[in-house]
Amino acid sequence: MGRVFLGLFLGLILASIGLYWWQAVAQVEELAPPPPEPEEPGPAPDELPTTDPGDMQGPTPPEASELTREQRRFFRYDRNRDWRITRNEMLSTRSDAFRALDVDGNNLLTFEEWAVTTANRFDGADEDGDGKLTPKEFATTAPKRSTRRSSCNC
Repeated sequence: MGRVFLGLFLGLILASIGLYWWQAVAQVEELAPPPPEPEEPGPAPDELPTTDPGDMQGPTPPEASELTREQRRFFRYDRNRDWRITRNEMLSTRSDAFRALDVDGNNLLTFEEWAVTTANRFDGADEDGDGKLTPKEFATTAPKRSTRRSSCNC
């Protein structure tokens, strides 16, 4: 029975604190200063501009700086552009490669799955079938560079 009264008492105290805080926030908003007056009033709504649009000139657009190769590589990983690469951002680029190796699709990469994929890749590169890769055959195993451009015209 004592716990019930203690719970009710603490609940009333928390509710009182909440109401007090709510009123304090509301009072601060009531006493907020008015927004600043505009320095230069705009044209009246029924007035039309009298200048020829051909004479108008807007501000010059900002210059786009060319990113270095290392910066472009960094931003491929930094998805949210906060200049920090988290573990999730780093691993997210490898998920397609992982899915290609995970043959049965259970999100577990077993040694057998990796070995079969690697052996198939070796067999595909070994053109003469002698069980050895020449430098020319080994060069075919290099990752393919993507020739497509990003759809972003930033």
